[in-house]
Amino acid sequence: MSIQDFNFSEKHIFQSNVLLIVCCAFYLAWWILAFKPAGAVKGMKTGWLLIPAFAAGLISIVLAVKGIQAASIRATLFPSGSLLWGGIVAYAVLLGITALLFHRQVTTELFLIVGWAVLALSEIDALYGMGRFAHGLAVVFAVVVCAAALISLVCYVLYYNLGDRAGYFDGMVPLFVVALVTAGVSAAMAA
Repeated sequence: MSIQDFNFSEKHIFQSNVLLIVCCAFYLAWWILAFKPAGAVKGMKTGWLLIPAFAAGLISIVLAVKGIQAASIRATLFPSGSLLWGGIVAYAVLLGITALLFHRQVTTELFLIVGWAVLALSEIDALYGMGRFAHGLAVVFAVVVCAAALISLVCYVLYYNLGDRAGYFDGMVPLFVVALVTAGVSAAMAA
């Protein structure tokens, strides 16, 4: 199917995914250059590459929400409101567990991991509800998103306990995983 054949909601979700991949690419480029074990590339510690990452990520969220809200939903995988409230509860529980049990310094990455998972599951739910994804495909993608969030969470917990080199690569894994899952959803939409 051509992208031109997408309805309003599908176009917004697809565009959102493209921008999220762009966000991950800029964030990853910054990480690679700023946290090299041999020393940061000159000027990269300032984080100027995070400006386009932030802009692409913010626009991605706006487009996804517009697409999800405008969708003509005939069925759902998740009960209404469960993803938003589940995400809030999951964040609070994970914040407590990672900070108190694992003594992990709190950073924005935990919020980003949970936020991405909630948004990705909401997109999958909307795509299923519009009939773009079959039930089986939607369930597979929901499981993949949960697995990707779990992998990212493990990387988040381990990061400060790793050496420079291992931590450098550990920090890249969530960005690769999110970009790959998002690309997979986008490819399935266009198939």
